[in-house]
Amino acid sequence: MRYWPAPAKLNLFLHVVGRRPDGYHLLQTCFQLVDLCDEVGLRVRADGVIERLRGAAGVESESDLCVRAARALQQASGCRLGADIDVRKRIPMGAGLGGGSSDAATTLRVLNRLWGLDWTVDRLASLGLGLGADVPVFVHGRTAWAEGVGERLVPMVPPAAPPDTNYLIIKPKIAISTADVFRDPELTRDTPPITIAGFLEAGGHNDCEPVVRRRYPEVANALDRLAQFGRARLTGTGACVYLECGTRRRGLDILRQLPPDWEAYVVRGVNESPLNGQLASV
Repeated sequence: MRYWPAPAKLNLFLHVVGRRPDGYHLLQTCFQLVDLCDEVGLRVRADGVIERLRGAAGVESESDLCVRAARALQQASGCRLGADIDVRKRIPMGAGLGGGSSDAATTLRVLNRLWGLDWTVDRLASLGLGLGADVPVFVHGRTAWAEGVGERLVPMVPPAAPPDTNYLIIKPKIAISTADVFRDPELTRDTPPITIAGFLEAGGHNDCEPVVRRRYPEVANALDRLAQFGRARLTGTGACVYLECGTRRRGLDILRQLPPDWEAYVVRGVNESPLNGQLASV
């Protein structure tokens, strides 16, 4: 069995600019990929069975996004092959880092190759959208500007690409319900849309942060502690908060000044998923 990378992401900002008639929120964000990765092991089966050997703790096989992705691709393509799936989790769950969505995207892209389907990336991304709004950006495998529910993507390439930098990520010891945050009556839902140029010039904010701060004091505390060292931000609806720290050494220096029991990661931003290079070599 070969293992394939599934990178995490950060939201460099998150604006809620409206709401569709079906209740889904319309967003603007910049997805920054980082080099913290799960590993998804995949092996072809001739009997058509999709079997999970290992996955995220506490997640039943039938609910696992990798299993659901494999079955969705199998059904949509009419493929009679199956797969064994083994996921080595490194991205924390319920963190706003997109681990489950990234695992599903890696499953789609690799099985597309192993099963000999030859689907385009756009077609895989469209299928992935049915699994979750964050799946398409991981299928495309590039840091990107996103709109709609997160499915309308524009790759952020030089000179518009985010700076080459490191980030310190803190994971408070809680899980956050994204649905609860988006249902909160105090969530701002009418932030004026901005352009990529406007974001590069003036930045943005996270409309979910005030709600998350109020509902989850642990996140508010982490944001306030990190703010001593620079601009602390929430990714997605959390629970993770992060700080752009420039170098890995500075990130580790800051980490030593924080509570020793905090779950933390110093990661590097990447503008292209490591999965792209590995698939190109097959």
